[in-house]
Amino acid sequence: MSFTRSHLFASTAALLLACTPAIAEDLVIGTKSEPSSLDPQFHVLSPNMQVSLAIFEPLVRQDAQGAIEPLLAESWELASPTEWDFHLRDGVTFSDGTPLTAQDVVFSLDRVAKVPNSPTPFTLFTRQIAGVEALDDTTVRITTKQTYPNLTVDLVNLPIMSKAAASGDAPEGRTTTELNRGEGLIGTGPFTFSSWQKGADLVLEANTSYWGGAPDWDRVIMRPMTNPATRSAALLAGDIDMMEDVPTGSVDQIEGDPSVKIVSGPPARVIFIALDQDRDDSPGISGTEGENPLKIKEVREALFRAIDREGIVSRVMGGAAVAAGSLGTPNMFGTSAEHEVPAPADPERAAQLLEDAGYGDGFSITLGSPSGRYVNDARVAQTVAAMWSRIGVKTAVDAAAPPVFFKNRDQRAYSAYLASWGNNTGEIGTTLGAQLATYDKEASQGSANAGRYSNPELDALLSKASKTMDDDARAKLLEEADALAMSDFAILPIHFEVPSWGLRADLEYEARADQFTLPQNVTRSE
Repeated sequence: MSFTRSHLFASTAALLLACTPAIAEDLVIGTKSEPSSLDPQFHVLSPNMQVSLAIFEPLVRQDAQGAIEPLLAESWELASPTEWDFHLRDGVTFSDGTPLTAQDVVFSLDRVAKVPNSPTPFTLFTRQIAGVEALDDTTVRITTKQTYPNLTVDLVNLPIMSKAAASGDAPEGRTTTELNRGEGLIGTGPFTFSSWQKGADLVLEANTSYWGGAPDWDRVIMRPMTNPATRSAALLAGDIDMMEDVPTGSVDQIEGDPSVKIVSGPPARVIFIALDQDRDDSPGISGTEGENPLKIKEVREALFRAIDREGIVSRVMGGAAVAAGSLGTPNMFGTSAEHEVPAPADPERAAQLLEDAGYGDGFSITLGSPSGRYVNDARVAQTVAAMWSRIGVKTAVDAAAPPVFFKNRDQRAYSAYLASWGNNTGEIGTTLGAQLATYDKEASQGSANAGRYSNPELDALLSKASKTMDDDARAKLLEEADALAMSDFAILPIHFEVPSWGLRADLEYEARADQFTLPQNVTRSE
């Protein structure tokens, strides 16, 4: 048999087509802020955790609605009331080709407490763990300090690192500085680290040997764009494929363009104002003869009642939020039914409370706020400032770029600040424990409690709930704790954000209750 030139050309072309890889495609995401670190155990912060979960994987994960499902651990069971045995999935390798073993899990969980200088440490999720041991190469036993029903929920937040890649001379192995340079960033996840410079693109590449199958994207570019209007303009111009937090002012324009669309989820992240209830000479307060009025319950209640939450939701958030009377959404496990619906604004009552507290002439205060971290955050702070000023508390807003704001907050530079907490456990105990439990660094309690609110009765309720296995009994304890904190005006809830993403019309993304933007879950429409 002989080949003609045309046959030879056709055969050669077919061979070339067969050997040519699919056209590379990038996914470009406009993010509202960049991570503060690539160390997956340095800082409990959403931008950090969503990047971490693209490179690393935990033993278990949550689906978009928050339900626990297996990941690196294929199954688990209780060996005793305080001993959990996790069985690792077969055939999982790190991106460098080395196999995942139980020793990697032991190393990773042991490293958490050794990471220094964390603004919000991951010990929040290991505080109930007494020990971790490898029973064999594929079985890990985790022993808790007491019966602890939420262990799997905590493990969702603890990515597993490669012991070989992340070991080093420092007590924690690879340091945060080294990991920020990309050294030792070896995980089992769908993407690998490529490059990152602060203030510029973070680039991930597909892990072509990923055990769960090759991801849809050859590269993922996470581009920090703190200005929401800039993100919207970039999406509409086709410069990015997806954006976080669609600003209320851009909703109509995006919904009117057939090339893009919006997906949104149920309200989850709570926006609140924390108040310094610890120091007598609190920064940013004047007109009080050196006293801190925020330590007085009536003053905190006055500030709470001065806020028109429904007005903020309708006029500032454009309806893309739900007014909050508690730190937990009404459907969250343990939220107090008494505080599901916030009390309406009552400026007259607020002014009387100030008078009763000895501050009838008011005082001055500075309200710290990020600018660009949460939807319309600085505008919400300005609106609250106007409402407080109306009752005699003259309020100035100090709005700063998110990295500056978080640095100031962690250094306790504010007497009052607007911030947020995203609860991905589905139980209000996690939020109350982080934001309002008495601050105790050694016990990893109150890790985000920069206002330093302290109430032994609340601590006792949270402690008792954390070791109560019976769901009904635990819910009752948490509801009591939530009601206690809200009745004490320990913190001032404002609203729950309704999370939203803008994306190309030919892409799909299931809105997540935890508000994480996970590139591995972005797919092309079929």
